[in-house]
Formats: sequence, structure tokens, C-alpha cells
Amino acid sequence: MTLSSGEVQAPLSPAQVRAAMLRDGPVLPTLVRFALPNLIALCSATIVSIAETAYVGSLGVASLSGIALAFPIFMLMQMLSAGAMGGTVSGALSRALGRGDRDHALALALCSLAIGLALGLCFTLAVLALGPSAYRGLGGAGQVLDEAVAYSEVAALAIAGIWLTNMLASIARGAGNMVVPACIQLAAGVVQVVIGGAFGLGLGPFPRLGMAGVAVGQLVAFSGAALVLFLYLRSARSPLRLQWQPGLLGLRHVREIMRVGAVAMLSPVLSVSTILTLTALVAAFGPEALAGYGIGVRLEFLLIPIAFSVGVASVPMVGTAIGAGNIVRARHIAWVAGGLAFAALAAIGLVSVIAPGVWVDMLTSDPGVRAAAYDYLRIAGFAFGFFGLGLCLYFASQGAGRVGGAIAAQAVRLVIVIVGGLAVLQMHGPLWAIFALSAIAMTVMGLGTAMFVKLARW
Repeated sequence: MTLSSGEVQAPLSPAQVRAAMLRDGPVLPTLVRFALPNLIALCSATIVSIAETAYVGSLGVASLSGIALAFPIFMLMQMLSAGAMGGTVSGALSRALGRGDRDHALALALCSLAIGLALGLCFTLAVLALGPSAYRGLGGAGQVLDEAVAYSEVAALAIAGIWLTNMLASIARGAGNMVVPACIQLAAGVVQVVIGGAFGLGLGPFPRLGMAGVAVGQLVAFSGAALVLFLYLRSARSPLRLQWQPGLLGLRHVREIMRVGAVAMLSPVLSVSTILTLTALVAAFGPEALAGYGIGVRLEFLLIPIAFSVGVASVPMVGTAIGAGNIVRARHIAWVAGGLAFAALAAIGLVSVIAPGVWVDMLTSDPGVRAAAYDYLRIAGFAFGFFGLGLCLYFASQGAGRVGGAIAAQAVRLVIVIVGGLAVLQMHGPLWAIFALSAIAMTVMGLGTAMFVKLARW
């Protein structure tokens, strides 16, 4: 609209500024601006991982080995809810908003909450029923198995809160707001560390509950985070205000989400299956090797939020461009995001290769555990950049609603680990050969995802 002489254009609201940046903003600055708040969530994950590993380490090697068995399953809950379904929800909302269809976006948001609650309750029951058998199948026995089960039985009660927190955060991100969910998740991380440490170690007036107490922190943190996010999205400050409109709920919206989400969930399932396979392979070398690998793989899991911060920032940008019919911009965003994630994770990998003690030494003083963790990081660190590339392009593909290629690359990674791992054990190979296999599989996954994205029709 042309302004007449003397008229002053009203300032844009924050929501209008975000929408304009998603549609037309310069790619790299906009990506960085949207990714930075997600790095706050990275800080939360870092705090939790370092603190939990440190005070679990003070409980003994059996506790460290036990949490190494249980940790991948609970990390899977985060990856499924925040990465797979969360990215799917953000992408679907952003495509609807890119077309200017807010009613459709609201309908998708309401359906995503119903899906998140249903899946959260199902996974809670599954972990309670099958967790002990799964840990036993991974090689857990004796006190190590007892510690894994003690943690798992309480942490399972937090799964519904984890799913709801990440669904609500994804709704906000899909509408272009990265700051609020990141801040709430940072606060949740602090709560988890304080409560888990107090009950785990018996600090002050709190009873010493050991591994069960560590898990109490997760239960309290995610239940609170889900409530706070829900209240925010119900408020007038939310860019997409949640309103209960039963007429907007329908199976077609559920199908629209699950058409991409069901496929996208294969990615973290394959990723954690790879980690579980590696865990079982390493367990054959003894509890010290398993504990050391658990410390090393925790750093690998911390790389996920870095790629997540960039990848999730790219989801609404890619989705908005797709919704507006700008395919060239959507692809450009994906490659810029992938390059940024590759550079960040490759730098961390280089540090872990040169100085693994920076991470390992603050978490354990046991010589055998340290040696195994050092070996893992010195080998796997070379592949961290490719892991970041593949993971970030997976998120960008969610924005486009095309995730098949990323899933295929994850499947190839798992096949390499299974086939190669069985060969190493059959030939009585050394522990470092298992670690090398992990690095090769990550590299193939990253390059394979890039190839599939390049060939995909968006």
C-alpha cells in the first residue's frame, strides 16, 4: 500500500517480523538468528548430560554402566518427540502458514497434541513392561542391570511429559518463535539437574534414592515444562494461539501429520538402534569398556542438539518457502543449514580427537573407563561433521515433507554396524575396531543423506 504524504507506517509486530524473515529474509543471517535461541536448549542438554554423568559416576562404575544401558532408550523419546514428530509438526504448520491458512495450522496443532499424548502414554507402558528384558538383552546383568531398571522405572513416568513438551515447543517453532521454547527447556534442564542431584545423592534434607532419584529430576522437569508451554500457547502472546475448536479436529489432519511423521520416526529409531547395537557389541568387552563407551557416546548425543538447533531453524524456513512455492529458496536454505552443521560438529570432533580428556576426565577417574572413552573419541571424532550434515539435512527434509532419503541413509548406517560388528566379534577383533566401524557408518550416513536430498523432488 502506498502511503500518502504525512502518513507514518505502523511498526510491524514481532510476529509480522518473523513471518517476513521466514518468507524473504537473507538465508544465512535468518538461519543464524533462528538457530541461536535453540542453542539455549543446547546449553540445557549440556548441563543435564554433564551433571547427570558426574553424579552418576560418583555412585560407582555399576551405575555408570547401568545408565549407559538405559540412556539410549530415553534419548530415543527425545529424538522421536522433538526431532521426528516435532520437526514434522513444525514443517506442516509452517507450510500451512506459508499458504496463509491459519485455521489449517491450528487444526494441525491440536491434532499434534492429541498424537503426542497418545504416543507418550504408549511408550510409558512399553518401557515399564519391556525395559528390564531389553537391558538384559543388551548384556546387562547383576548390579548393572539393577541400576538400569531402578533408573528406568521412574524415568518412564516422565515420557508423556517429554512428548507433550516437545509437541508444544514444535508448535511454537513452526509459527516462527524459537525463543520461548528454548528458554523453557533451559529452565527445565536446570530443574532436572537440581532435583535429580538432590534425590540421587541425598543432598540436604532429601533422601538418597540413587538412580531412581536421578530419574525424579526428569519427571519433575518435563511435567513442569509441558504445563508452562501450554499456558504460553494459550495466551495472546503466542504467534499461533491454541484455541479449543472441536470442529477443527479430524482424521484427515492426523493422517497429514502421520504421513510424514510415521516415516520420520524411523530415523531416530534407526539411530538409537545403531547405538544399542554398538552398546551390545561393546558390552562384550567388559563393564569398563561399556562405561567408557557410555561417556563417549554421551558427547555424541550432545552433538544432536547442535545439529538440532540449526536443523530446526531451517524447518519453518524451508516449509514457508515450500508453502509459498519457492523451491529454489527452500533448497538453498537446506544446503546452507547442512554446511553450517557440518562445520560446527567437525570442529568439535577435531577437539575430541586431539584432546579427549577435556570431556572424559571431568566425568571419571577410573583408568580403564578413561582408556575406552579416549579410544572412542579419538576415532569417532573424525566422523562428527558428517553426522551433523546428515542430521541437519534430515530436518530440512521435514520442512519439505520429503524424508525418505534421510531414512534410507540411516538404514544403511545400521546395516554397516550390524554386519561389521558381527564380523569383528567373530574374528575376535579389538575394541577399537568397533569404534572405527561407528565412524565409518556415520560418514556414510552423512554423505548418503546429502546425495538423497540432492536427488529428491521437492
